[in-house]
Amino acid sequence: MHPMLNVAVNAAIGAAQVLHRASADLHRLTVSKKHHNDFVTEVDRASEAVIIDTLKGAYPDHAILAEESGRSGGKDGGSDFQWIIDPLDGTTNFIHGFPYFCVSIALAYKGEVVQAVVYDPNSNELFTASRGGGAFLNERPIRVGARDRLADGLIGTGFPFRETDDVETFTRLFVEMSGACAGLRRPGACALDLANVAAGRLDGFFEQGVNAWDMAAGSLLVMEAGGRVGDYAGGDAFLNIGEILAGNPAVYAEMVPKLKGYSRVTQ
Repeated sequence: MHPMLNVAVNAAIGAAQVLHRASADLHRLTVSKKHHNDFVTEVDRASEAVIIDTLKGAYPDHAILAEESGRSGGKDGGSDFQWIIDPLDGTTNFIHGFPYFCVSIALAYKGEVVQAVVYDPNSNELFTASRGGGAFLNERPIRVGARDRLADGLIGTGFPFRETDDVETFTRLFVEMSGACAGLRRPGACALDLANVAAGRLDGFFEQGVNAWDMAAGSLLVMEAGGRVGDYAGGDAFLNIGEILAGNPAVYAEMVPKLKGYSRVTQ
């Protein structure tokens, strides 16, 4: 395992221990709203602190982009390396005791994701990937699914949940995609959904209104598992414009024409 990936794994496991302890006493959680239907807890912040402390302990000069604490450029004011962190993807699931959430950590070098960890503490599943080195689940290689028709595919998505999201536009897209595939699922944690595409459990995934920390690690997992990742128009702007499309190559190719008209790239 690459040394930087190993540090990220240790950080994710440390963060998961914070989540595990908190999950045993959910009624004591202090929950606040960042926006309508967008929650944050002290557990998000504690998990993030563990991750940042671990990463900074090993790589003090690296930059950080984290959901709760924002952006830092490293002690020298800038770095080609940036850690992209979601300390608890699926906070709403977590605070309800719904066991679908994860820790997501990615490392980008000059804007390209090169290391990825997604850890699901509920199932003890550790997804890892290094650019050019393949994707793994608990150290065993994984590949995207082999279904070659969207009509046969199980597709994941995420519903708009903030007041500012365009729910009506997404509803039209949801109806269209529901009729085009074998089933549409919305479990509620983008990073884990992408990991499940990499593992072949979902054949494709799409979501809009997401941030870089939601999708950075998962995007590398999918690519290293033989899949494709892009924005709705099939381009590579997904990390910067808040929309992502992923899938095995055949399903991805069928999804692009259906999603292209909804892309921020084409609007």
